[in-house]
Amino acid sequence: MLRISKLTVEAGTFSLRDINLHVPQGSYAILMGATGLGKTTLLEAICGLRRLTHGTIQLDGRAVEALPARERGIGYVPQDLALFTTMTVAENIGFALHIRHVPASEEQARVQELANLLGISQLLERMPAALSGGEKQRVALGRALAAKPRVLLLDEPFSALDDQTREDMYALMRAVRHATGATVLHVTHSRSEAQALGDHRLVLDQGRIVEQTPQVPATAPTSST
Repeated sequence: MLRISKLTVEAGTFSLRDINLHVPQGSYAILMGATGLGKTTLLEAICGLRRLTHGTIQLDGRAVEALPARERGIGYVPQDLALFTTMTVAENIGFALHIRHVPASEEQARVQELANLLGISQLLERMPAALSGGEKQRVALGRALAAKPRVLLLDEPFSALDDQTREDMYALMRAVRHATGATVLHVTHSRSEAQALGDHRLVLDQGRIVEQTPQVPATAPTSST
């Protein structure tokens, strides 16, 4: 569960003020809104990359706004993916575990588990420069999931993909949701993407959440996914 109350962020001349939103436990929420209105700023504030001026962020009833990013239990896939170009796929996926000093055997097991889930086991020794767009998305998703986050934040993750790869990623996200049970907040401009994946829709306009509408996804996840 993700709950934000009266969140205010100052970013130069731009600000988000008094943002309130609630994403129920295990839900897949879609955040929409015009370009430049603060969707990325909001995600960065939630995961700890921007300092709050005011407000609270709760995960499963626990306030996390004072915690450093690595202690919040949040996975984040930024729009540019931010893969480490000098690391292999395996090293990218395992990075969050490595900086937490997880034993190497546990890190390797988790990397393999995620590689199997994401269909990239054959890519573990490759470098990011040798990957397709869809493969890079899977690696970034694996890195975000490595530490078993309770909340997953996605910033326009599929905007640069071709239609077939995007459909493949929709199916993958349903499988990831079923396998992890994570609460997801996903930024997109695509209404078809929102309909394919989301069960809760939020709209950001002029620095505020102005609409919160539950919706039924076009293809709801099932226990067999």
